[in-house]
Amino acid sequence: MPDIESLLNRWQKAGVLDSGTVARIRAFEEKQEKPSGLRWQGLTALILGGILLACGVVLFVSAHWDQLGPGARYLVVIAMVAVFHIAGGYTRKSFQGVSTALHAVGTVSTGAAIALVGQIFNIQEHWPAAILMWAIAALFGWILLHDQVQQTLTLLLFPAWMISEFSFSGDAHIGEIAYMGRFLFLWSIFYLTIFLGSRRKVTQGILFVVSALAAIVGTGMMLEGWTSWSAEQSFVHFGTRVWIWVAMAALPLCVAAFKGHKGLIPIAVALVYAISLPWCYRTWTETLDWGDGGKHVYTRTGPNLAAYLLVAAFAVFVCWWGVRQASRALVNLGIVGFAVTVAWFYWSSLFDKMSRSLALIGLGILFLAGGWALEKMRRRLLAGMGQKDVSVEEAK
Repeated sequence: MPDIESLLNRWQKAGVLDSGTVARIRAFEEKQEKPSGLRWQGLTALILGGILLACGVVLFVSAHWDQLGPGARYLVVIAMVAVFHIAGGYTRKSFQGVSTALHAVGTVSTGAAIALVGQIFNIQEHWPAAILMWAIAALFGWILLHDQVQQTLTLLLFPAWMISEFSFSGDAHIGEIAYMGRFLFLWSIFYLTIFLGSRRKVTQGILFVVSALAAIVGTGMMLEGWTSWSAEQSFVHFGTRVWIWVAMAALPLCVAAFKGHKGLIPIAVALVYAISLPWCYRTWTETLDWGDGGKHVYTRTGPNLAAYLLVAAFAVFVCWWGVRQASRALVNLGIVGFAVTVAWFYWSSLFDKMSRSLALIGLGILFLAGGWALEKMRRRLLAGMGQKDVSVEEAK
């Protein structure tokens, strides 16, 4: 039906079809038996089968690796990749789901093959280059197969390569963790918002879950601030910082610009958030007596009140943007983020300042009252979105 809807509207406006004929065509098409898609049981079996198959091959190769010479190792590695892709091509016409799973295992095996070939021939180590080669292999798989799994692997591996290059260049420098957190967070928000409403549901779903987890990890890494472990550490080199800013900010902004303000607003807000959060920390000293007759003074850092407010404000923004884009997933994610922020503030800033019983009572009240209030707010937002969708349909 979605394929012919635009044609029906165009023919009706041109006067080729009247409204009665259009209604009869729609009714006829709706009554036709549609081919059943892959149900969740079959999809689960394919995913688990692919994972188990890949794990079994890895265990088999690792168990016999020491017994093989360099030539045999190379043949095993190449055969491991070739067999999966050949089998995927053979089953493509008869069973699309199995073909997709086999091609996915083949692309995942390519990453292991790249690393193993480098080990076999003692190639000079620069591990981010291996991830780049893996990402290029996934890109060619996407181009050739037009597959959602290959697309997902490509979209995950290229950012992984960029952050790996930065980790290699900025290793043991002040600010490395904070910049990696910024990168993770900005690309997470980019993926969370750029694929809203996409018809490629597999890609959208996987990227949404991965991006939500990466955003949490990135926030935690940014809160490390500019911690240094020795006086000999230096800040990340200027050239490396320029490169990482281009990769984590300029590139997502350029791509998001193709969607207009709908793509630019969340990235711009996330950029302000990522710039500000690493500076929201406080420093204090602690004196500890280890029982050896001496006292040891340590300098500690941790998030200040502004950090909690900033994280909570961004969670509110995610809810607001979800309402604007009629995305239930974003609204739910923002509500969860706000709840986690409140619980985090209570646990890290208030829990230790009260007696254990009083702190637990307060935590229970917080979960009950706060959970009830947030759930009520979530239902109100989702209900408002539903009414908005109905009004849009009526207007059409």
